[in-house]
Amino acid sequence: MESEGSTPKPEAKCTFVDFDGPDDPLHPYNWPVWKRRLISALLAISTMFVAMASSIFATAIPAIMVAEDLSREVSTLGVSLYVLGFATGPIIWASFSELKGRYLPNTVSLFGFIVFSFAAARSGHDVASVFICRYFAGFFGAGPLTLTGATFSDMFPPQEVGTLMTLYSLTVFLGPLLSQPIGGFIILNKSLGWQWTEYLPGILGSAAFLALLFIQQESYHPVILARKADRLRRETGDWSIISKHDTIAIEPRVIVRDFLLLPLRMLVKDPIVLCMCTFGSFVYGLLYLFLTAYPAIFQKVHQMNSGVGGLPYLGIMVGQLIYVASNIVFRNTWIMPRLKQNQFQMVPEWNLPMAIPGAAAFSAGLFWLGWSGYKASIHWIVPTASGILTGFGLLAMFVPSISYVVTARQKRAASAVAAHAFLRSLFGAVFPLFSTFMFQNLGIQWACTLLGCIAALMLPIPVGLYVYGARIRAKVKIEY
Repeated sequence: MESEGSTPKPEAKCTFVDFDGPDDPLHPYNWPVWKRRLISALLAISTMFVAMASSIFATAIPAIMVAEDLSREVSTLGVSLYVLGFATGPIIWASFSELKGRYLPNTVSLFGFIVFSFAAARSGHDVASVFICRYFAGFFGAGPLTLTGATFSDMFPPQEVGTLMTLYSLTVFLGPLLSQPIGGFIILNKSLGWQWTEYLPGILGSAAFLALLFIQQESYHPVILARKADRLRRETGDWSIISKHDTIAIEPRVIVRDFLLLPLRMLVKDPIVLCMCTFGSFVYGLLYLFLTAYPAIFQKVHQMNSGVGGLPYLGIMVGQLIYVASNIVFRNTWIMPRLKQNQFQMVPEWNLPMAIPGAAAFSAGLFWLGWSGYKASIHWIVPTASGILTGFGLLAMFVPSISYVVTARQKRAASAVAAHAFLRSLFGAVFPLFSTFMFQNLGIQWACTLLGCIAALMLPIPVGLYVYGARIRAKVKIEY
């Protein structure tokens, strides 16, 4: 019998197990629809809670500055370090999931997120401990953020994954936006204190953790087959029965090369992954930059308090919901007919058309926000309405970027998502650190103009990949 994780000898005659045809009940595609949808909903909700925790701390920054006598730049580390955890965590959790499946790393990471969220709340006046706990909360919280999309691709065929990835991306963006009015009203309640911006994610994460602990099932196909092979060996006594997953060499050098460093290799060597990750990372970074822009406009220019000043983010949410509705129509009228003609084999470039108007809308929304929000004489509803364009553009750029890399690199979907999460989280961690200086030195109107111009420069990426993406993929032969 080959020991687990060893490579079978060349002369050994092994029988590799596989699913028993397309209707095998073990295959996640064949699980009951209600079960797959319930697991998907719980994973999406847990992702939203983790994303919410990333930015809710921003509402506490003014209170912490006063209580601990800190500068805004130092206080902002509470946001940046959390998002930096989003950058480093995916490399670990994606590698873990491709070795041991989705269930174990997802539950372990969500539990760690809960522990460090409560630890940050209980750190009191020890600011260094708060920042350290925030980093590790982000590191562990990166598990659901990384594995949810990969789990969707495990449980649903390609023609259904696109809609689910849209809903997953919606939760990634809704969490930080919803956290602003919620956190603002927490800070206004003097009986609660800023610590409740950390208690709340811990409580919500605990509810999601308990639900997933009992409801989620292992969905990673290679691990399911490895368990099937182990069961058959014990039932038949035939120790030549193995799965392909059993042949992975569990050695430190192999794990580092083929798993831990794989997301980084994808970014460095694969132009497809690099281009789309950069495209999605820019808008993700701007999501966290809005944590500076919106308070500057609505709390400083229009003199709103922290709770009411968070409500204009609803304009962005409306734009995102418009994108979700339009994307469903797009998939049903444009993608589905092509899928049927192509025997339900998804072509990665079919994900890209929505990104083109999305980039244009995002750029226009930034110009609108800047030139309508820099003076109090313009009614607050005008810059709020700009969120319809920026919200639409945020998702219209982000969803195709992550869907494209998952579709193009489906065999290593978790690593592809990890590469995307790593780069976008670096953007998200860095943008809040310079955004205050940018808006102070350039002014609201010119800072938004600069960002709008950069957003316009992103437009050629989806256009170029839609036209030449298939040729590039044909030329780039990288073994994963």
